[in-house]
Amino acid sequence: MSVTRKYKVLFLCRDNSALGIIAEALLRELAGHRFDAFSAGPEPAARIHPLALAQLRRGISGRDLLSPKSWLEFTGEWAPRMDLVIALDESVNAHHVPAFPGAPSLRCWTVANPLGDGLSDDERVRLFDKMFWQIVRQVGAFIALPQYAAPPVRDMGALMAASASAAAPASTGMSTTDNDSPRAADSYASHPAASSASGATFTATLAAETTATQPSVVLSVD
Repeated sequence: MSVTRKYKVLFLCRDNSALGIIAEALLRELAGHRFDAFSAGPEPAARIHPLALAQLRRGISGRDLLSPKSWLEFTGEWAPRMDLVIALDESVNAHHVPAFPGAPSLRCWTVANPLGDGLSDDERVRLFDKMFWQIVRQVGAFIALPQYAAPPVRDMGALMAASASAAAPASTGMSTTDNDSPRAADSYASHPAASSASGATFTATLAAETTATQPSVVLSVD
């Protein structure tokens, strides 16, 4: 019986306390049978940001496997060879990224940064929500690319529904029409494709919508 090779993906953000952690958790949750997901950064924090952990309580398993890591852990001789490195933070770019073994392709995803200075508590909570749903959509589109096509481990619609339900009690009372807010999550959870027996149907639809609404996002892989 042949064994399908798993692609190794490393997500980068400055302190690896939020963006990269969430991306790693989502990729592992939705397509862990096709991908080995990792995350790291140049200045790893001592712990995962509490608001990132709050987002990951929305039906994400394996949270105990997550921790901030230095990207130097992935540069050694015995480090896993990545197929793709994805930068999520503007401070992490091609000029600063070290030479990872195997010369993996480098891509950038543009997502909200909830860790900026001068934010009120409500603004930070809102940006964490926005960032979470942006990464959900990015990961959904990514795993639906033809070169990675396969039924996901977990149905995307089920994750959306669980996440939207979990987010409701934590509402800050703010009224927003932002496309990446929890209110938008309700529309994704009720998407006709979300009730499909195959999660691949929903992720393919999600990919088409993401491509149409976010043309600046790079989704191709060398």
